[in-house]
Amino acid sequence: MTPEQQSTLTTEICAMAPVIPVLVITQIEHARPLAEALIAGGLPVLEVTLRTPCALDAITEMAAVQGGVVGAGTLLNAADVRAAVAAGARFGVSPGGTAPVIDACIAAELPLLPGAATATEAMVLRDRGYSMQKFFPAEAAGGAASLKALAAPLPQIRFCPTGGITEARAPDYLALPNVACVGGSWVAPAQALANGDWAEITRLARAAAALPR
Repeated sequence: MTPEQQSTLTTEICAMAPVIPVLVITQIEHARPLAEALIAGGLPVLEVTLRTPCALDAITEMAAVQGGVVGAGTLLNAADVRAAVAAGARFGVSPGGTAPVIDACIAAELPLLPGAATATEAMVLRDRGYSMQKFFPAEAAGGAASLKALAAPLPQIRFCPTGGITEARAPDYLALPNVACVGGSWVAPAQALANGDWAEITRLARAAAALPR
């Protein structure tokens, strides 16, 4: 799978909903009901970050839920890529775009959403064939204003901004022509997870899925 083919697939994935939940799962028993709640609310694309001991097991659990497209976030090296594929991830997300991660995803035929925070990083990824990228850390890197500024000189690139985006800020990003979707954690707040309040998570997901873009 070439980077161009990867980018085509990630573009299709990003088109499925305006918001991709960015999930940090600390308890494996939350994985399946969380996936069910988010998918029921209209958010089928789920990013599980590889930041907790049970993250890979969570990917496996969530991948079994009908209607979902589960990916692995925070891919930092080739070992992460191999582990994500083995767990059942259907796409990968990285905060950057290093050669080892890109090469491992190509070898594993795993669609990759690589990260960029500057025009230079975005151009380097574009030259490698990635026209669909993650803008990270979005709020810290200048927010929607920065992405708007990138649209004119880099019209070939579309972004999924992630990092610090709230429900209130999401529409500012989604209104931009170079934004395909946003990544956010507000649809699965820690308190709702702790309480097992899946109905609240479905409510938040439904509101996020209705955001215009």
